[in-house]
Amino acid sequence: MTSPKIVIKTRAGKHSGVLTRVLALFEDRPAMVLGATLALGALVGVGAGAATGVAGDALLQARLAEQEQELAQVRAQSQAEVNALAARMAELQAQATRLNALGERLTQMGELADGEFDFQETPGVGGGEDSGPLQDVRMDEVNADLHSLSASFEQAGRQLGVLESLLFDQQLQRDALPTRLPIHNSYVTSGFGSRNDPFGRGRGNHKGLDFSARVGDPVLSVADGVVKFSGVNGAYGNVVDVDHGNGYLTRYAHNSRLSVRQGDLVRAGQEIAKAGSTGRSTGAHVHFEVWENGVAVNPRKFLGTGGNTPVRRG
Repeated sequence: MTSPKIVIKTRAGKHSGVLTRVLALFEDRPAMVLGATLALGALVGVGAGAATGVAGDALLQARLAEQEQELAQVRAQSQAEVNALAARMAELQAQATRLNALGERLTQMGELADGEFDFQETPGVGGGEDSGPLQDVRMDEVNADLHSLSASFEQAGRQLGVLESLLFDQQLQRDALPTRLPIHNSYVTSGFGSRNDPFGRGRGNHKGLDFSARVGDPVLSVADGVVKFSGVNGAYGNVVDVDHGNGYLTRYAHNSRLSVRQGDLVRAGQEIAKAGSTGRSTGAHVHFEVWENGVAVNPRKFLGTGGNTPVRRG
Protein backbone atom coordinates (compact mmCIF):
# COMPACT_ATOMS: atom_id res chain seq x y z
CA MET A 1 0.00 0.00 0.00
CA THR A 2 1.37 3.31 -1.04
CA SER A 3 1.65 5.94 1.73
CA PRO A 4 -0.26 9.15 1.15
CA LYS A 5 1.77 12.05 0.15
CA ILE A 6 1.61 15.19 2.25
CA VAL A 7 1.84 18.20 0.13
CA ILE A 8 2.29 21.55 1.90
CA LYS A 9 2.73 24.69 0.03
CA THR A 10 4.94 27.22 1.73
CA ARG A 11 6.07 30.63 0.99
CA ALA A 12 9.51 31.04 -0.31
CA GLY A 13 11.89 31.92 2.39
CA LYS A 14 14.53 30.71 4.77
CA HIS A 15 12.11 28.48 6.67
CA SER A 16 10.77 26.52 3.69
CA GLY A 17 13.78 24.21 3.51
CA VAL A 18 13.56 23.28 7.19
CA LEU A 19 9.89 22.46 6.95
CA THR A 20 10.52 20.34 3.80
CA ARG A 21 13.13 18.30 5.66
CA VAL A 22 10.84 17.77 8.66
CA LEU A 23 8.03 16.56 6.46
CA ALA A 24 10.40 14.27 4.65
CA LEU A 25 11.07 12.46 7.92
CA PHE A 26 7.40 11.55 8.18
CA GLU A 27 6.91 10.78 4.49
CA ASP A 28 7.35 7.06 4.89
CA ARG A 29 5.90 6.88 8.43
CA PRO A 30 2.12 7.43 8.13
CA ALA A 31 1.48 6.23 11.73
CA MET A 32 3.76 8.87 13.11
CA VAL A 33 2.04 11.42 10.91
CA LEU A 34 -1.33 10.40 12.32
CA GLY A 35 -0.05 10.46 15.89
CA ALA A 36 1.49 13.84 15.46
CA THR A 37 -1.68 15.10 13.93
CA LEU A 38 -3.74 13.78 16.83
CA ALA A 39 -1.30 15.19 19.34
CA LEU A 40 -1.43 18.52 17.67
CA GLY A 41 -5.23 18.40 17.70
CA ALA A 42 -5.21 17.52 21.37
CA LEU A 43 -2.95 20.43 22.16
CA VAL A 44 -5.15 22.73 20.18
CA GLY A 45 -8.23 21.38 22.08
CA VAL A 46 -6.58 21.86 25.46
CA GLY A 47 -5.67 25.39 24.55
CA ALA A 48 -9.17 26.12 23.38
CA GLY A 49 -10.62 24.56 26.54
CA ALA A 50 -8.31 26.60 28.71
CA ALA A 51 -9.36 29.73 26.89
CA THR A 52 -13.00 28.79 27.30
CA GLY A 53 -12.49 28.17 31.06
CA VAL A 54 -10.87 31.55 31.55
CA ALA A 55 -13.72 33.21 29.71
CA GLY A 56 -16.26 31.27 31.87
CA ASP A 57 -14.56 32.35 35.10
CA ALA A 58 -14.62 35.96 33.99
CA LEU A 59 -18.30 35.70 33.11
CA LEU A 60 -19.11 34.06 36.48
CA GLN A 61 -17.24 36.76 38.37
CA ALA A 62 -19.07 39.41 36.39
CA ARG A 63 -22.41 37.81 37.24
CA LEU A 64 -21.47 37.53 40.93
CA ALA A 65 -20.47 41.18 40.98
CA GLU A 66 -23.77 42.10 39.33
CA GLN A 67 -25.72 40.02 41.85
CA GLU A 68 -23.85 41.57 44.77
CA GLN A 69 -24.67 45.00 43.41
CA GLU A 70 -28.34 44.07 43.03
CA LEU A 71 -28.36 42.60 46.58
CA ALA A 72 -26.82 45.80 47.94
CA GLN A 73 -29.52 47.83 46.19
CA VAL A 74 -32.24 45.56 47.64
CA ARG A 75 -30.73 45.91 51.11
CA ALA A 76 -30.56 49.68 50.79
CA GLN A 77 -34.16 49.85 49.56
CA SER A 78 -35.35 47.55 52.38
CA GLN A 79 -33.52 49.64 54.98
CA ALA A 80 -35.07 52.80 53.54
CA GLU A 81 -38.52 51.22 53.83
CA VAL A 82 -37.80 50.13 57.42
CA ASN A 83 -36.66 53.66 58.29
CA ALA A 84 -39.81 55.08 56.73
CA LEU A 85 -41.96 52.65 58.74
CA ALA A 86 -40.10 53.57 61.93
CA ALA A 87 -40.70 57.26 61.31
CA ARG A 88 -44.38 56.61 60.59
CA MET A 89 -44.70 54.52 63.73
CA ALA A 90 -43.15 57.35 65.75
CA GLU A 91 -45.76 59.75 64.36
CA LEU A 92 -48.57 57.34 65.22
CA GLN A 93 -47.14 56.85 68.71
CA ALA A 94 -47.16 60.61 69.23
CA GLN A 95 -50.76 60.77 68.03
CA ALA A 96 -51.73 57.92 70.36
CA THR A 97 -50.02 59.63 73.32
CA ARG A 98 -51.87 62.86 72.58
CA LEU A 99 -55.20 61.04 72.31
CA ASN A 100 -54.53 59.20 75.58
CA ALA A 101 -53.80 62.49 77.35
CA LEU A 102 -56.90 64.06 75.84
CA GLY A 103 -58.95 61.06 76.92
CA GLU A 104 -57.66 61.40 80.47
CA ARG A 105 -58.65 65.08 80.52
CA LEU A 106 -62.10 64.28 79.18
CA THR A 107 -62.51 61.59 81.83
CA GLN A 108 -61.75 64.15 84.51
CA MET A 109 -63.86 66.89 82.93
CA GLY A 110 -66.77 64.47 82.48
CA GLU A 111 -66.34 63.38 86.12
CA LEU A 112 -66.31 59.72 85.11
CA ALA A 113 -65.59 57.16 87.77
CA ASP A 114 -61.99 56.04 88.20
CA GLY A 115 -61.27 52.99 86.08
CA GLU A 116 -64.32 53.39 83.86
CA PHE A 117 -61.99 54.18 80.96
CA ASP A 118 -58.39 53.01 81.19
CA PHE A 119 -56.52 54.57 78.26
CA GLN A 120 -53.29 52.78 79.17
CA GLU A 121 -54.72 49.26 78.93
CA THR A 122 -54.55 47.37 75.63
CA PRO A 123 -57.98 45.99 74.68
CA GLY A 124 -58.21 42.24 74.14
CA VAL A 125 -58.71 40.73 70.68
CA GLY A 126 -59.21 37.20 69.33
CA GLY A 127 -60.59 35.03 66.53
CA GLY A 128 -61.71 31.55 65.55
CA GLU A 129 -59.54 28.67 64.44
CA ASP A 130 -61.09 28.48 60.95
CA SER A 131 -59.77 31.82 59.78
CA GLY A 132 -57.98 30.21 56.83
CA PRO A 133 -54.29 29.81 56.01
CA LEU A 134 -51.94 32.52 57.19
CA GLN A 135 -50.03 34.56 54.65
CA ASP A 136 -47.05 36.87 54.80
CA VAL A 137 -47.92 40.55 55.08
CA ARG A 138 -46.87 42.62 52.09
CA MET A 139 -45.24 46.00 52.43
CA ASP A 140 -48.05 47.74 50.56
CA GLU A 141 -50.56 46.21 52.99
CA VAL A 142 -48.56 47.51 55.97
CA ASN A 143 -48.45 51.00 54.46
CA ALA A 144 -52.19 50.88 53.76
CA ASP A 145 -52.92 49.81 57.36
CA LEU A 146 -50.72 52.59 58.74
CA HIS A 147 -52.44 55.14 56.52
CA SER A 148 -55.87 53.93 57.67
CA LEU A 149 -54.76 54.01 61.32
CA SER A 150 -53.44 57.54 60.93
CA ALA A 151 -56.73 58.66 59.39
CA SER A 152 -58.64 57.06 62.29
CA PHE A 153 -56.41 58.85 64.79
CA GLU A 154 -56.97 62.18 63.07
CA GLN A 155 -60.74 61.70 63.02
CA ALA A 156 -60.78 60.62 66.67
CA GLY A 157 -58.63 63.63 67.57
CA ARG A 158 -61.07 66.01 65.87
CA GLN A 159 -64.06 64.42 67.58
CA LEU A 160 -62.41 64.42 70.98
CA GLY A 161 -61.34 68.04 70.43
CA VAL A 162 -64.93 69.07 69.80
CA LEU A 163 -66.05 67.11 72.85
CA GLU A 164 -63.35 68.77 74.95
CA SER A 165 -64.54 72.21 73.84
CA LEU A 166 -68.13 71.35 74.76
CA LEU A 167 -67.12 69.95 78.14
CA PHE A 168 -64.87 72.94 78.75
CA ASP A 169 -67.74 75.33 78.00
CA GLN A 170 -69.97 73.35 80.32
CA GLN A 171 -67.26 73.41 82.98
CA LEU A 172 -66.98 77.19 82.63
CA GLN A 173 -70.73 77.51 83.00
CA ARG A 174 -70.74 75.27 86.06
CA ASP A 175 -67.83 77.16 87.59
CA ALA A 176 -69.72 80.40 87.07
CA LEU A 177 -72.78 79.14 88.95
CA PRO A 178 -72.96 79.69 92.73
CA THR A 179 -73.24 75.99 93.52
CA ARG A 180 -70.60 75.74 96.25
CA LEU A 181 -70.60 76.65 99.89
CA PRO A 182 -68.82 79.81 101.08
CA ILE A 183 -67.19 77.99 104.01
CA HIS A 184 -65.97 74.48 104.79
CA ASN A 185 -67.50 72.21 107.42
CA SER A 186 -70.39 74.48 108.36
CA TYR A 187 -74.17 74.61 108.43
CA VAL A 188 -76.96 77.14 107.97
CA THR A 189 -77.92 79.03 111.13
CA SER A 190 -80.47 81.39 109.58
CA GLY A 191 -82.49 80.92 106.40
CA PHE A 192 -83.60 83.10 103.50
CA GLY A 193 -86.70 85.28 103.63
CA SER A 194 -88.90 86.48 106.45
CA ARG A 195 -87.52 86.02 109.98
CA ASN A 196 -87.46 87.65 113.39
CA ASP A 197 -84.94 90.43 113.67
CA PRO A 198 -81.94 89.24 115.76
CA PHE A 199 -81.92 92.62 117.55
CA GLY A 200 -85.54 92.37 118.66
CA ARG A 201 -87.02 94.88 116.22
CA GLY A 202 -89.80 92.70 114.86
CA ARG A 203 -89.82 90.73 111.63
CA GLY A 204 -87.63 91.46 108.67
CA ASN A 205 -86.55 90.10 105.31
CA HIS A 206 -83.28 88.16 105.33
CA LYS A 207 -81.77 88.33 101.86
CA GLY A 208 -79.31 85.46 102.27
CA LEU A 209 -78.16 82.53 104.37
CA ASP A 210 -76.06 82.70 107.53
CA PHE A 211 -73.41 80.01 108.04
CA SER A 212 -71.82 79.14 111.34
CA ALA A 213 -68.16 80.23 111.54
CA ARG A 214 -65.37 81.27 113.83
CA VAL A 215 -63.42 84.47 113.51
CA GLY A 216 -60.65 83.95 110.98
CA ASP A 217 -62.21 80.99 109.15
CA PRO A 218 -61.58 81.18 105.37
CA VAL A 219 -64.48 82.57 103.33
CA LEU A 220 -64.52 81.07 99.84
CA SER A 221 -65.83 82.24 96.50
CA VAL A 222 -68.62 79.91 95.40
CA ALA A 223 -67.84 80.37 91.68
CA ASP A 224 -65.41 81.95 89.23
CA GLY A 225 -65.78 85.67 88.80
CA VAL A 226 -64.42 89.20 89.22
CA VAL A 227 -64.50 91.14 92.49
CA LYS A 228 -66.97 93.96 91.94
CA PHE A 229 -66.67 95.47 95.43
CA SER A 230 -64.39 94.93 98.41
CA GLY A 231 -64.76 97.21 101.44
CA VAL A 232 -67.14 98.46 104.10
CA ASN A 233 -70.87 98.60 103.27
CA GLY A 234 -72.97 99.84 106.14
CA ALA A 235 -74.72 97.07 108.08
CA TYR A 236 -72.88 94.43 106.08
CA GLY A 237 -69.57 95.48 107.61
CA ASN A 238 -66.58 94.25 105.62
CA VAL A 239 -68.13 92.82 102.47
CA VAL A 240 -67.02 91.29 99.17
CA ASP A 241 -69.24 91.24 96.07
CA VAL A 242 -68.23 88.91 93.20
CA ASP A 243 -69.71 89.29 89.71
CA HIS A 244 -69.82 85.97 87.85
CA GLY A 245 -70.59 87.48 84.45
CA ASN A 246 -73.75 85.50 83.75
CA GLY A 247 -76.31 87.57 85.60
CA TYR A 248 -75.24 86.21 89.00
CA LEU A 249 -73.59 88.16 91.81
CA THR A 250 -72.68 86.76 95.22
CA ARG A 251 -72.12 88.70 98.46
CA TYR A 252 -70.08 87.72 101.52
CA ALA A 253 -70.62 89.95 104.56
CA HIS A 254 -69.55 90.60 108.18
CA ASN A 255 -65.94 89.55 107.49
CA SER A 256 -63.12 90.32 109.90
CA ARG A 257 -60.64 90.86 107.05
CA LEU A 258 -60.76 91.09 103.25
CA SER A 259 -58.32 89.06 101.13
CA VAL A 260 -59.11 90.48 97.66
CA ARG A 261 -59.51 93.88 96.05
CA GLN A 262 -61.90 95.28 93.48
CA GLY A 263 -61.07 94.01 89.98
CA ASP A 264 -59.37 90.81 91.14
CA LEU A 265 -60.14 87.61 89.26
CA VAL A 266 -61.18 84.83 91.64
CA ARG A 267 -61.73 81.12 91.15
CA ALA A 268 -64.28 78.82 92.67
CA GLY A 269 -63.08 77.73 96.11
CA GLN A 270 -60.56 80.58 96.42
CA GLU A 271 -60.30 82.41 99.74
CA ILE A 272 -61.62 85.96 99.47
CA ALA A 273 -61.99 86.96 103.15
CA LYS A 274 -61.79 85.89 106.79
CA ALA A 275 -64.99 85.27 108.71
CA GLY A 276 -65.92 87.75 111.43
CA SER A 277 -68.69 89.81 113.00
CA THR A 278 -68.35 93.32 111.56
CA GLY A 279 -71.36 95.49 110.78
CA ARG A 280 -74.82 94.63 112.11
CA SER A 281 -74.04 91.22 113.57
CA THR A 282 -74.52 89.38 116.86
CA GLY A 283 -71.50 87.11 116.45
CA ALA A 284 -69.07 85.55 114.05
CA HIS A 285 -70.70 84.01 110.98
CA VAL A 286 -70.72 84.21 107.18
CA HIS A 287 -73.64 86.03 105.58
CA PHE A 288 -74.04 84.79 102.00
CA GLU A 289 -76.33 86.22 99.32
CA VAL A 290 -77.02 85.32 95.67
CA TRP A 291 -78.35 87.97 93.29
CA GLU A 292 -79.80 86.91 89.94
CA ASN A 293 -80.25 89.74 87.42
CA GLY A 294 -80.43 92.26 90.24
CA VAL A 295 -82.86 90.32 92.44
CA ALA A 296 -81.88 88.52 95.66
CA VAL A 297 -82.80 84.83 95.41
CA ASN A 298 -82.67 81.94 97.83
CA PRO A 299 -79.17 80.39 97.67
CA ARG A 300 -80.63 77.02 98.62
CA LYS A 301 -81.78 76.41 95.06
CA PHE A 302 -78.10 76.24 94.13
CA LEU A 303 -76.81 74.52 97.24
CA GLY A 304 -79.55 71.92 97.69
CA THR A 305 -81.92 71.44 100.60
CA GLY A 306 -79.36 70.11 103.07
CA GLY A 307 -77.56 73.38 103.61
CA ASN A 308 -74.30 71.51 104.26
CA THR A 309 -73.43 70.41 100.71
CA PRO A 310 -69.64 69.88 100.52
CA VAL A 311 -67.70 72.51 98.66
CA ARG A 312 -66.67 71.20 95.26
CA ARG A 313 -63.19 72.13 94.19
CA GLY A 314 -62.59 73.09 90.55
